[in-house]
Amino acid sequence: CGGRCLELGATDRGERRAKSRSHKGRTSKPASMAATDDMLIPLECLLPTGKLKHCLLILNQPMDSDQFQRLWSKAVVRACADGGANRLYEHTEGRRERFLPHFISGDFDSIKPEVKEFYKVKKCEIIDTTDQDFTDFTKCLLILLQKVKEQGLEVDDVIILGGLGGRLDQIMASVETLFHATKMTKLPVIIIQDTSLAYLLQPGHHRLCVDTGLEDKWCGLIPVGNACNNVTTTGLKWNLTHQVLQFGKLVSTSNTYDGSGTVTVETDQPLLWTMGIKRHLN
Repeated sequence: CGGRCLELGATDRGERRAKSRSHKGRTSKPASMAATDDMLIPLECLLPTGKLKHCLLILNQPMDSDQFQRLWSKAVVRACADGGANRLYEHTEGRRERFLPHFISGDFDSIKPEVKEFYKVKKCEIIDTTDQDFTDFTKCLLILLQKVKEQGLEVDDVIILGGLGGRLDQIMASVETLFHATKMTKLPVIIIQDTSLAYLLQPGHHRLCVDTGLEDKWCGLIPVGNACNNVTTTGLKWNLTHQVLQFGKLVSTSNTYDGSGTVTVETDQPLLWTMGIKRHLN
Protein backbone atom coordinates (compact mmCIF):
# COMPACT_ATOMS: atom_id res chain seq x y z
CA CYS A 1 0.00 0.00 0.00
CA GLY A 2 1.52 3.34 -0.99
CA GLY A 3 1.19 6.70 0.72
CA ARG A 4 -1.20 9.20 -0.78
CA CYS A 5 0.58 12.18 -2.35
CA LEU A 6 -1.72 14.93 -3.57
CA GLU A 7 -0.40 18.44 -4.13
CA LEU A 8 -1.47 21.93 -5.00
CA GLY A 9 -0.25 22.24 -8.58
CA ALA A 10 -0.51 20.20 -11.75
CA THR A 11 3.26 19.84 -12.00
CA ASP A 12 3.87 18.26 -8.59
CA ARG A 13 4.68 14.69 -7.74
CA GLY A 14 1.40 14.15 -5.87
CA GLU A 15 -0.82 15.01 -8.82
CA ARG A 16 1.25 12.88 -11.16
CA ARG A 17 0.95 9.94 -8.79
CA ALA A 18 -2.79 10.51 -8.38
CA LYS A 19 -3.28 10.51 -12.16
CA SER A 20 -1.37 7.25 -12.51
CA ARG A 21 -3.66 5.42 -10.07
CA SER A 22 -6.09 3.06 -11.80
CA HIS A 23 -9.82 3.42 -11.19
CA LYS A 24 -10.83 0.21 -12.96
CA GLY A 25 -13.03 -2.21 -11.11
CA ARG A 26 -14.32 0.25 -8.50
CA THR A 27 -17.99 0.06 -7.73
CA SER A 28 -19.89 3.29 -7.89
CA LYS A 29 -20.66 4.93 -4.55
CA PRO A 30 -24.12 6.06 -3.45
CA ALA A 31 -25.03 9.60 -4.42
CA SER A 32 -24.62 10.67 -0.79
CA MET A 33 -21.02 9.40 -0.66
CA ALA A 34 -18.14 11.49 -1.99
CA ALA A 35 -15.68 9.96 -4.43
CA THR A 36 -12.60 10.25 -2.20
CA ASP A 37 -10.50 7.10 -2.44
CA ASP A 38 -7.29 7.39 -0.44
CA MET A 39 -4.32 5.23 0.41
CA LEU A 40 -2.15 6.45 3.27
CA ILE A 41 0.59 5.15 5.54
CA PRO A 42 0.01 7.48 8.50
CA LEU A 43 3.39 6.84 10.16
CA GLU A 44 5.51 6.68 7.01
CA CYS A 45 6.85 10.14 7.83
CA LEU A 46 8.56 8.70 10.93
CA LEU A 47 10.28 5.80 9.18
CA PRO A 48 14.07 6.29 9.02
CA THR A 49 13.99 4.87 5.49
CA GLY A 50 10.88 6.76 4.39
CA LYS A 51 11.21 8.64 1.10
CA LEU A 52 8.37 11.09 1.54
CA LYS A 53 9.10 14.79 1.37
CA HIS A 54 7.04 16.88 3.68
CA CYS A 55 6.48 20.27 5.23
CA LEU A 56 7.05 20.54 8.96
CA LEU A 57 5.12 22.96 11.14
CA ILE A 58 6.16 23.17 14.80
CA LEU A 59 3.64 24.23 17.45
CA ASN A 60 4.17 25.39 21.02
CA GLN A 61 4.21 21.93 22.60
CA PRO A 62 6.94 19.61 23.97
CA MET A 63 8.77 17.68 21.25
CA ASP A 64 9.97 14.10 21.17
CA SER A 65 13.64 14.05 20.15
CA ASP A 66 13.42 11.05 17.80
CA GLN A 67 10.31 12.38 16.08
CA PHE A 68 11.84 15.83 15.70
CA GLN A 69 15.06 14.51 14.15
CA ARG A 70 13.31 12.28 11.65
CA LEU A 71 10.79 14.90 10.60
CA TRP A 72 13.28 17.77 10.37
CA SER A 73 15.74 15.79 8.25
CA LYS A 74 13.17 15.10 5.50
CA ALA A 75 11.32 18.42 5.57
CA VAL A 76 11.34 20.61 2.46
CA VAL A 77 9.83 23.58 4.29
CA ARG A 78 10.16 24.13 8.05
CA ALA A 79 8.03 26.62 9.95
CA CYS A 80 7.17 27.59 13.51
CA ALA A 81 3.87 29.00 14.66
CA ASP A 82 4.60 31.71 17.24
CA GLY A 83 5.64 29.94 20.49
CA GLY A 84 6.70 26.91 18.49
CA ALA A 85 9.91 28.87 17.92
CA ASN A 86 10.54 28.75 21.68
CA ARG A 87 10.33 24.95 21.57
CA LEU A 88 12.72 24.74 18.63
CA TYR A 89 15.14 27.16 20.29
CA GLU A 90 15.17 25.20 23.55
CA HIS A 91 15.29 21.79 21.90
CA THR A 92 18.31 22.62 19.76
CA GLU A 93 20.44 24.31 22.42
CA GLY A 94 24.12 24.13 21.50
CA ARG A 95 23.37 23.48 17.82
CA ARG A 96 20.77 26.10 16.96
CA GLU A 97 22.43 27.32 13.77
CA ARG A 98 21.90 23.85 12.27
CA PHE A 99 18.16 24.05 12.86
CA LEU A 100 16.86 27.29 11.43
CA PRO A 101 13.21 27.44 10.26
CA HIS A 102 12.36 29.00 6.93
CA PHE A 103 9.84 31.25 8.63
CA ILE A 104 8.08 32.00 11.90
CA SER A 105 4.57 33.46 11.88
CA GLY A 106 1.98 34.49 14.45
CA ASP A 107 0.70 37.38 16.50
CA PHE A 108 3.83 36.91 18.62
CA ASP A 109 2.16 36.89 21.99
CA SER A 110 4.00 33.69 22.93
CA ILE A 111 7.45 33.86 21.37
CA LYS A 112 10.15 35.07 23.75
CA PRO A 113 11.85 38.34 22.70
CA GLU A 114 15.32 36.77 22.73
CA VAL A 115 14.11 33.86 20.61
CA LYS A 116 12.51 36.17 18.05
CA GLU A 117 15.68 38.27 17.90
CA PHE A 118 17.91 35.22 17.47
CA TYR A 119 16.02 33.94 14.45
CA LYS A 120 15.68 37.43 13.03
CA VAL A 121 19.47 37.87 13.16
CA LYS A 122 19.86 34.49 11.48
CA LYS A 123 17.76 35.78 8.55
CA CYS A 124 14.73 33.59 9.22
CA GLU A 125 11.61 35.21 7.81
CA ILE A 126 9.41 36.71 10.53
CA ILE A 127 5.75 37.12 9.49
CA ASP A 128 3.36 39.03 11.73
CA THR A 129 -0.23 37.75 11.46
CA THR A 130 -2.57 39.74 13.68
CA ASP A 131 -5.92 38.28 12.58
CA GLN A 132 -7.55 36.98 15.78
CA ASP A 133 -10.33 35.08 13.99
CA PHE A 134 -7.93 32.22 13.31
CA THR A 135 -5.31 30.49 15.44
CA ASP A 136 -1.60 30.93 14.83
CA PHE A 137 -1.58 27.29 13.71
CA THR A 138 -4.22 27.91 11.02
CA LYS A 139 -2.54 31.10 9.79
CA CYS A 140 0.91 29.48 9.70
CA LEU A 141 -0.46 26.51 7.76
CA LEU A 142 -1.98 28.83 5.16
CA ILE A 143 1.32 30.70 4.70
CA LEU A 144 3.22 27.44 4.43
CA LEU A 145 0.91 26.10 1.72
CA GLN A 146 1.13 29.37 -0.19
CA LYS A 147 4.92 29.13 -0.19
CA VAL A 148 4.79 25.54 -1.43
CA LYS A 149 2.56 26.59 -4.31
CA GLU A 150 4.49 29.76 -5.19
CA GLN A 151 7.83 27.95 -5.20
CA GLY A 152 6.53 24.89 -7.05
CA LEU A 153 7.86 22.55 -4.38
CA GLU A 154 7.24 18.81 -4.53
CA VAL A 155 5.94 17.59 -1.19
CA ASP A 156 3.85 14.62 -0.14
CA ASP A 157 2.29 15.77 3.11
CA VAL A 158 2.25 18.35 5.88
CA ILE A 159 3.28 17.18 9.33
CA ILE A 160 2.34 19.17 12.41
CA LEU A 161 4.59 18.54 15.41
CA GLY A 162 2.59 19.34 18.54
CA GLY A 163 -1.03 20.28 19.09
CA LEU A 164 -2.35 17.20 20.89
CA GLY A 165 -1.18 17.93 24.43
CA GLY A 166 -1.88 20.37 27.23
CA ARG A 167 -5.06 22.47 27.29
CA LEU A 168 -8.20 20.83 25.95
CA ASP A 169 -9.40 24.01 24.23
CA GLN A 170 -6.13 24.21 22.30
CA ILE A 171 -6.33 20.53 21.37
CA MET A 172 -9.81 21.15 19.96
CA ALA A 173 -8.47 24.18 18.09
CA SER A 174 -5.84 21.91 16.51
CA VAL A 175 -8.54 19.51 15.36
CA GLU A 176 -10.60 22.42 14.04
CA THR A 177 -7.61 23.52 11.94
CA LEU A 178 -7.73 20.13 10.22
CA PHE A 179 -11.19 21.11 8.95
CA HIS A 180 -9.78 24.40 7.62
CA ALA A 181 -6.92 22.47 6.01
CA THR A 182 -9.28 20.49 3.79
CA LYS A 183 -10.28 23.77 2.13
CA MET A 184 -6.64 24.83 1.67
CA THR A 185 -5.01 21.76 0.17
CA LYS A 186 -5.40 18.18 -1.01
CA LEU A 187 -2.22 17.23 0.82
CA PRO A 188 -2.60 15.01 3.88
CA VAL A 189 -2.23 17.19 7.00
CA ILE A 190 -1.23 15.00 9.95
CA ILE A 191 -0.79 16.05 13.57
CA ILE A 192 1.75 14.15 15.66
CA GLN A 193 2.66 14.62 19.29
CA ASP A 194 4.33 12.15 21.61
CA THR A 195 2.32 8.91 21.32
CA SER A 196 -0.68 10.23 19.38
CA LEU A 197 -1.56 10.98 15.75
CA ALA A 198 -4.64 12.72 14.34
CA TYR A 199 -5.77 12.83 10.71
CA LEU A 200 -9.14 13.97 9.34
CA LEU A 201 -10.72 11.51 6.93
CA GLN A 202 -12.90 13.09 4.25
CA PRO A 203 -16.15 11.51 3.02
CA GLY A 204 -15.35 8.47 0.92
CA HIS A 205 -13.18 5.37 1.12
CA HIS A 206 -9.81 5.27 2.88
CA ARG A 207 -7.15 2.58 3.10
CA LEU A 208 -4.72 3.04 6.00
CA CYS A 209 -1.58 0.92 6.15
CA VAL A 210 -0.72 0.24 9.79
CA ASP A 211 2.16 -2.22 9.56
CA THR A 212 5.26 0.00 9.78
CA GLY A 213 6.16 -1.35 13.21
CA LEU A 214 5.80 2.12 14.76
CA GLU A 215 2.11 1.74 15.58
CA ASP A 216 1.01 1.30 19.17
CA LYS A 217 -1.97 -0.93 19.85
CA TRP A 218 -4.78 1.62 20.11
CA CYS A 219 -6.74 3.57 17.52
CA GLY A 220 -10.04 5.38 17.26
CA LEU A 221 -12.60 7.05 14.99
CA ILE A 222 -14.07 10.26 16.40
CA PRO A 223 -17.08 12.02 14.80
CA VAL A 224 -15.96 15.56 15.59
CA GLY A 225 -18.21 18.40 14.44
CA ASN A 226 -20.99 16.27 12.97
CA ALA A 227 -22.65 12.89 13.05
CA CYS A 228 -21.34 10.27 10.63
CA ASN A 229 -24.43 8.37 9.54
CA ASN A 230 -22.84 5.59 7.51
CA VAL A 231 -19.46 4.23 8.62
CA THR A 232 -18.03 0.86 7.59
CA THR A 233 -14.58 -0.43 8.52
CA THR A 234 -12.35 -3.45 8.08
CA GLY A 235 -9.06 -4.32 9.77
CA LEU A 236 -10.14 -3.40 13.29
CA LYS A 237 -10.87 -5.70 16.21
CA TRP A 238 -14.27 -4.02 16.56
CA ASN A 239 -15.44 -3.14 13.07
CA LEU A 240 -18.39 -1.01 12.04
CA THR A 241 -20.92 -1.93 9.36
CA HIS A 242 -23.07 0.93 8.06
CA GLN A 243 -23.21 2.31 11.59
CA VAL A 244 -23.77 5.79 13.00
CA LEU A 245 -20.94 7.47 14.88
CA GLN A 246 -22.18 10.40 16.94
CA PHE A 247 -21.55 11.85 20.38
CA GLY A 248 -24.31 10.61 22.63
CA LYS A 249 -24.72 7.45 20.53
CA LEU A 250 -21.48 5.71 19.58
CA VAL A 251 -17.82 6.74 19.36
CA SER A 252 -15.08 4.26 18.45
CA THR A 253 -12.35 4.72 21.08
CA SER A 254 -9.81 2.27 22.49
CA ASN A 255 -10.15 0.15 19.37
CA THR A 256 -7.25 -1.91 18.03
CA TYR A 257 -6.17 -3.81 14.91
CA ASP A 258 -7.00 -7.30 13.69
CA GLY A 259 -3.42 -8.04 12.59
CA SER A 260 -4.01 -7.70 8.85
CA GLY A 261 -1.88 -4.54 8.63
CA THR A 262 -4.54 -2.58 6.76
CA VAL A 263 -7.56 -0.63 7.96
CA THR A 264 -10.27 0.53 5.58
CA VAL A 265 -12.79 3.21 6.49
CA GLU A 266 -15.83 4.26 4.49
CA THR A 267 -17.57 7.37 5.82
CA ASP A 268 -20.26 9.76 4.61
CA GLN A 269 -18.96 12.70 6.67
CA PRO A 270 -15.56 13.99 7.88
CA LEU A 271 -14.27 11.60 10.56
CA LEU A 272 -11.20 11.97 12.77
CA TRP A 273 -8.78 9.04 12.68
CA THR A 274 -6.49 8.81 15.69
CA MET A 275 -3.89 6.18 16.53
CA GLY A 276 -1.08 5.41 18.93
CA ILE A 277 2.64 5.76 18.20
CA LYS A 278 5.22 3.68 20.02
CA ARG A 279 7.11 5.79 22.54
CA HIS A 280 10.52 4.57 21.40
CA LEU A 281 10.84 4.67 17.61
CA ASN A 282 13.96 2.52 17.61
